[in-house]
Amino acid sequence: MEVILLEKIANLGNLGDKVVIKSGYGRNYLVPYGKAVAATATKIAEFEARRAELEKAAAEKLSAAQARANALGKLQVVITHKAGDEGKLFGSIGTQNIADAITEAGVSVEKHEIRLPQGVIRQIGEYQIDINCHTDVVVKMPIKIAAEA
Repeated sequence: MEVILLEKIANLGNLGDKVVIKSGYGRNYLVPYGKAVAATATKIAEFEARRAELEKAAAEKLSAAQARANALGKLQVVITHKAGDEGKLFGSIGTQNIADAITEAGVSVEKHEIRLPQGVIRQIGEYQIDINCHTDVVVKMPIKIAAEA
């Protein structure tokens, strides 16, 4: 299946690229979510007419993501959780817990934007997490896990 991308997609292409993808990926994800359109002659003409508008929207999204990244870089987030004597947590801390703590600290973050390179957190300590604000903007943020008193 050949599509025209309406926004930048990681590991696939940039706005306006004509790419060949598997038909299921196009039918089930890219087309329904408005990230691509089928590469027919009429759709190509429509895209070229809207190209400036789409590029402007993409630039606005990128600048908003960079502003969020700057705000995230200034945050110091500490999450308290029940833990044993040796520093092992009762349960674990995942992306939802981290997203809630960062949002509570003042910057809105969705759970799907958070990447935990080592998986869920099960020990007390300091960890580096990645936050994908945009396909071009990734913030490395330190997070401290402390035991509840």
